[in-house]
Amino acid sequence: MDGVPDGVPRVPEQRRSDSTPERPAEPVTLRFSVLGPVRAWRGDEQVATGSPQQRALLGALLLREGRTATAAELIDALWGEEPPSQALAAVRTYASRLRKVLDPGGTGAVLVSESGGYAVRGLAEDALDLTVAQDLATEAEKARSGGDLCHARDTLRRALALWDGETLAAVPGPYAEAQRVRLEEWRLQLLESRLDMDLEQGCHAEAVSELTALTAAHPLRERLRELLMLALYRSGRQAEALAVYADTRRLLADELGVDPRPGLSELQQRILQADPGLAEPSSPAPEPAAVPVRPAQLPATVPDFTGRSAFVRELGDILASAEGRVMAVSALAGIGGVGKTTLAVHVAHQARTAFPDGQLYVDLQGAGARAAEPETVLGSFLRALGTADSAIPDSLEERAALYRSVLAGRRVLVLLDNARDAAQVRPLLPGTDGCAALVTSRTRMVDLAGAHLIDLDVMSPDEALALFTKIVGEERVASERKAALDVVAACGFLPLAIRIAASRLAARRTWTVSVLAAKLADERRRLDELQAGDLAVKATFELGYGQLEPAQARAFRLLGLADGPDISLAAAAAVLDLPAEDTEDLLESLVDTSLLESAAPGRYRFHDLVRLYARACAERDELPPSERGSALSRLLDFYLASAAGVYAIERPGDRLVDHLEPTSYPGLRFDDRHVAQDWLYAEAICLLACVRQSAGRPETLPRAIDMLWAAHDLSESGANSKEYEATAQALVGAARSHGLGRAEARALMTLVNVHHVSGRFERAEEEAERAIRLAQEADDLLPVCWARNARGIIALYQNRHTDGEEHLSRAIEHFRALGDRPGEAAALCNLSRIHLATGRTQSAVALAEEGIDIYDGMGNSMRGANARYALGLALTQSGELGNAAARLQEALEVFRDSRQRLWEGMSLFRLAEVDLAARRAARAAANAEMALTVLRGIGGEWRRGNVLTVLGRALSGIGQTGRAQVCWQEAAGIYEELGSPEAAEVRALLSPVQAA
Repeated sequence: MDGVPDGVPRVPEQRRSDSTPERPAEPVTLRFSVLGPVRAWRGDEQVATGSPQQRALLGALLLREGRTATAAELIDALWGEEPPSQALAAVRTYASRLRKVLDPGGTGAVLVSESGGYAVRGLAEDALDLTVAQDLATEAEKARSGGDLCHARDTLRRALALWDGETLAAVPGPYAEAQRVRLEEWRLQLLESRLDMDLEQGCHAEAVSELTALTAAHPLRERLRELLMLALYRSGRQAEALAVYADTRRLLADELGVDPRPGLSELQQRILQADPGLAEPSSPAPEPAAVPVRPAQLPATVPDFTGRSAFVRELGDILASAEGRVMAVSALAGIGGVGKTTLAVHVAHQARTAFPDGQLYVDLQGAGARAAEPETVLGSFLRALGTADSAIPDSLEERAALYRSVLAGRRVLVLLDNARDAAQVRPLLPGTDGCAALVTSRTRMVDLAGAHLIDLDVMSPDEALALFTKIVGEERVASERKAALDVVAACGFLPLAIRIAASRLAARRTWTVSVLAAKLADERRRLDELQAGDLAVKATFELGYGQLEPAQARAFRLLGLADGPDISLAAAAAVLDLPAEDTEDLLESLVDTSLLESAAPGRYRFHDLVRLYARACAERDELPPSERGSALSRLLDFYLASAAGVYAIERPGDRLVDHLEPTSYPGLRFDDRHVAQDWLYAEAICLLACVRQSAGRPETLPRAIDMLWAAHDLSESGANSKEYEATAQALVGAARSHGLGRAEARALMTLVNVHHVSGRFERAEEEAERAIRLAQEADDLLPVCWARNARGIIALYQNRHTDGEEHLSRAIEHFRALGDRPGEAAALCNLSRIHLATGRTQSAVALAEEGIDIYDGMGNSMRGANARYALGLALTQSGELGNAAARLQEALEVFRDSRQRLWEGMSLFRLAEVDLAARRAARAAANAEMALTVLRGIGGEWRRGNVLTVLGRALSGIGQTGRAQVCWQEAAGIYEELGSPEAAEVRALLSPVQAA
């Protein structure tokens, strides 16, 4: 890291000169700044520092490290070679005035006069911002040298944040000018160091925006160009990276008559050769943190772990060999309940000291119908390792590459539990020296290259009896040893079966071991099932299930009906139709029996085999179909009512909640918008699973569709968008197959929204047209309103302005007929955009303002942001660029706070357009780059083409014409593939050679 450059004064701790008599100094609470305007504060009160020349004198003294500056030196600093005739008197006057404001008590302890000159002394160590910045830079340099890039990066951010505009702003004189140049050079060195660490930590996509603006501001600074090339290349934008080099080479030749420095040319060659060393960052943890993130995700080991000593030694030796090897992988295979997870967790805990950088754990749910997707797991691992959400790529390949890069140089143990197959596991392996992976699975992974395979069998009789004895107690087993052997034999020596049986016996002091053995000997219960395979596991579960109290058994059966990876306490209470307190008691009692797991406070989950067994119990004769249907219906009601509550608190006054299917079971009540949003995103997977499950029954399908409509934020935010789309498609098909026209119309509206967000406008138009027809036949006006609104905005995108205006005008009529003021406001804002596209700028402004008035009157801030977005567009076209930027910035803040990624990205795009109109090309490029980052994976290719077009214009405006051409080429390709008319406009921007 660069330190303080030559010539930049280092300001150490202030001290008196030896010639000054020591005397007690009163506490001084003065603070000063030079990294910006020269200012002074006493406590929190700013002190007037006088005229520019007076501030120049103060700045010169502050930068003298507490040393005395002679009158001649100060005159030279303020005026150079041509001082005024009364320069000495002026210096004395400035010093006298400063002494009065800085030291009103007259002690002379701050601005000291000595030897015909002056000095500033007696200040605290952190009294000057430059001193603080220098200390932080030194701290960052030490942290980086020590390998702690997270702390180094965070510390540099704090140092750079101390600058408040231009150094020594508006301070005259040759000394101030020299210091201004030197301190600006130092600031850029610090900034380059921080950006270099950004790239080392995988934040290349975010860095592109900042580097684009910086290269515009400092076009001849080659290090910034080099960093920009690397950031673009790592973002998958090779052509743009090479275009930056071409732009730089041309600029240097035109301006200075020189070629790029060797480092830049070497980077160009490495990019041309697709050097693998450039593709991945070399350091972990892309997000700055106070300390490196060290995950400790291992589940708790069981205190009564028994036996398996040979396997423990074997696995321990493999893990101990990880240091100096590329990777150590051990894969444990065996039937369910054989103790794979227990053994793996126990060994992992014993090996923790060999992996000081952390331990990762995931249940891959390989035995279930919906095994965990590797890209989802990688996202979770990257977050646990300190990676920001915004830095996590979309594709599996990119996530796997970043994951390996983050682990480089670390010693981390990864426990992959319950894997489906080797294909699921391969992307999750660290693949780096010093790391290790433990894998458990029901299948033997012979195709997992380099893995040490272990087939885990049942316990030996001695181990099984030892485990049983540890749980039940030595005294009870010693007197009935034969009966105890009968029990563990009946359990098939399966550890899970033994643990469940022994726990039940331990909880029932009136039972003897013989009583339990007799129960297991009963052929009607489970002896046949205990012989082999999954049936052995089922028999073990049967043992535990048979000992449940009636209320526990009912809860066990009913909870097994619900799809989804886990269930919250509130949702479980709905399934059971019980108060939350009683539900929690029941669930915790099931946790004690090992038939249910406590996933987190207030959340529960079944082991996948236990869930299958519970569902089998529910579906046999002991639970009538009507009771099963009622339980799932209550769960659906709970989710629908809660999702409606989230919708209502986010959109006050919106009438959608008044037109949803009625519910018989209440949902959660929300008083805070952020709490409501947190609930929706936390429950997204379970909520969508409930919707899909409810699609199979005509009596619940309409409510399921309404729940998906109420939860459409899950689609617009980009979170769970694929699951949301698949669910919407399934609901449309289910409604159509059951002949439910009203339900199909509403399901189609959820699909219209999905297609609109994804940029698939033709499909959205088709679905909206069918939704209108079906809704009109069913006399359901709400889908008609929103379908008309959707068709209006789609027509705008397709330049069918007459059609768009007709649809939106009719939507406004329909919304007014329903008394739906927010819906009316939405259509008005969209109509504003039609007017804008057809040259009616003033009416466009008026329509958007009318929409804002409606939303603001209802306190609907999120929809109000959409209205401000529309107004910002109208104001941009009318030339009121300041007001346009202000409205769009207001919208941006709301969208960002509401997790509306699509509209956050679009607001940044529109701000870039405003910046272009205001001839702020560098800022436009930065905003367009941020828009590309935010819209990654959402919004569709058409919107990406729009952003690339504007980015190209901005880059052209800052002289990066080669890179601009690359952006336009990509945009043109997108438009041509989509058949969009914008293709011709973009092609016209390209040079004749490239266009050909």
